[in-house]
Amino acid sequence: MKYWLTILLLLTSLTAQAGNQREEPLSNSVKAQMQKSISDSAAPRLVFATESEGLHWLSEMSKRLQKRMPDKQMREDFLRTVHYEASRAGLDPQMVLGLIQVESGFKKYAVSSVGARGFMQVMPFWVRTIGTPDHNLFHLRLNLRYGCTILRHYIDIEKGDLYRALGRYNGSLGKPQYPNLVLGAWRKHWHYEPSPTLGI
Repeated sequence: MKYWLTILLLLTSLTAQAGNQREEPLSNSVKAQMQKSISDSAAPRLVFATESEGLHWLSEMSKRLQKRMPDKQMREDFLRTVHYEASRAGLDPQMVLGLIQVESGFKKYAVSSVGARGFMQVMPFWVRTIGTPDHNLFHLRLNLRYGCTILRHYIDIEKGDLYRALGRYNGSLGKPQYPNLVLGAWRKHWHYEPSPTLGI
């Protein structure tokens, strides 16, 4: 019992903590690239080699997310958007689902104690830095686009080291708890192996 209480307290203390991200100056080229990424207006879609592969992924992830997001249409829109935004940022969509689980527990309107917002707990200073004043961080697509763009930026800074990039995303660089939680959620709840029957 004591063990589970400790785990619960640790999870509670680390949930919705991306607000610890530090606002750092960006070079003009990095800022321009991030602004370009944020301004994308293509319709979100599943990015798979075949339609059946995409539908299989959607069905599998939808089953796993059903308890947390009961509305089927909302759940499928969310998953399509996660897959699209993660893929276009060069991120594993299942890893992004693990990050969202840790950050917000899949709560669209989650707000941290320091004001980080939405599914991916994006700090408002990013809107000022790479967005426009009308960007609403509670908007599904915008929140995921910002979160994925920011994580891609941190991965680039850390030369591909996801563990350190996750630390930066959470504002806890050098501490193992947050990266371990995200990687654990990814492996335990969102790991995905395509079905051999799909010919993948």
